[in-house]
Amino acid sequence: MDHLIFLLPSPDMKSAALDYQQEHLLFGETELHGSALMDALPYEEWLQLISDNRSPATVHSNWVTADTYFVLRKSDRRLIGMADIRHSLDTPFLSQMGGHIGYGVRPSERRKGYAATILQMALDHARSLRLSRVMLSCYSDNEGSRKTILKGGGKKEQELFLPNGKTVEIYWIEL
Repeated sequence: MDHLIFLLPSPDMKSAALDYQQEHLLFGETELHGSALMDALPYEEWLQLISDNRSPATVHSNWVTADTYFVLRKSDRRLIGMADIRHSLDTPFLSQMGGHIGYGVRPSERRKGYAATILQMALDHARSLRLSRVMLSCYSDNEGSRKTILKGGGKKEQELFLPNGKTVEIYWIEL
């Protein structure tokens, strides 16, 4: 884990963030997992959202307190991935299928072990929040995510069949 670092997103990282987002789009991916909606808002508005959501006093009414991080490779400071660690599951979406931890890896950096390392870093952060167990989910056709969750200690609890024909698998990891 010493080759990756969690870093709070900042205004000076806008170029790296947009590059990360663009790479996903080039690979046909419109959803940025673990980004807390970076794919849906202008960067500056997204920074304010995640900043507000770090504190119970300022968290948006339809969200939960959460910490969203960029994950950088130490050697070249490249944005490798993202992680969003939610302190609770106090919304219907999170409690049913969103879970405590969302994470993603840029397409060109997949299959290099980064997802497993990011998940371990997120689990360590969840432990620091005094969570005793965390919920994660992935689409059933996402073999890489399933393997990462299982490697991280995930135990499958259920499958949800969505109206769009997709299936979501729900896992719990004891901390």
